[in-house]
Amino acid sequence: MFAVISPEKIDIPPGSLFQIPGSWDEYESLSQQLGDRSIPRLKYRPGKIWFMSPLPEHGRNVSLIADAIKAILDHLEKEYEAFTPITMKLPQKSGIEPDYCFYIDNWQAISGKKRINWKVEPPPDLVIEIDITSYTDINDYLLYQVPEVWLFKKEKITIYRLENNQYIVSNRSLYFPNIDVLNLMANCFKVADNRNTSTAIKQLRQKL
Repeated sequence: MFAVISPEKIDIPPGSLFQIPGSWDEYESLSQQLGDRSIPRLKYRPGKIWFMSPLPEHGRNVSLIADAIKAILDHLEKEYEAFTPITMKLPQKSGIEPDYCFYIDNWQAISGKKRINWKVEPPPDLVIEIDITSYTDINDYLLYQVPEVWLFKKEKITIYRLENNQYIVSNRSLYFPNIDVLNLMANCFKVADNRNTSTAIKQLRQKL
């Protein structure tokens, strides 16, 4: 199966990743052409446009991590807003589509808003990225100053925290400092692989 990109059609085989030369205007045109479709995902860096069509395991993994974060937030009785899909844009500079994002400390700043102005509004507090096709670059989030990114790659989660304008690997989350989230998530994936995701989340809630 071949990829098709034309003014009439965008069709990318599952699991595909590739880039083409392109301007911001061309990226915007492709985004409008896709409309509400979440596949393929697009990413823009000056002069380049990336296309990625995720595999089914991509969606399963991001849903499990997001549900686990919600369970932890509920346990801590923290209010939040969560979004997926969402497109973050800084004209002429960047266009990215995180798999899932959470507003935890700053949920009130965007509560009830239909659109987010990334030049004015605060960035998500926490972003989840699933990387199966080597599509994700943590530094894409530097322009937005996202405080924390969880990257799931090669069957494990790595936590990146923003410190002094660079991302540093950390064993603890800024938002759950007293919880060993890496160990909890490793167990969640183990249970999900052996049984299913609903059982994994149920057992997580019991442990909390």
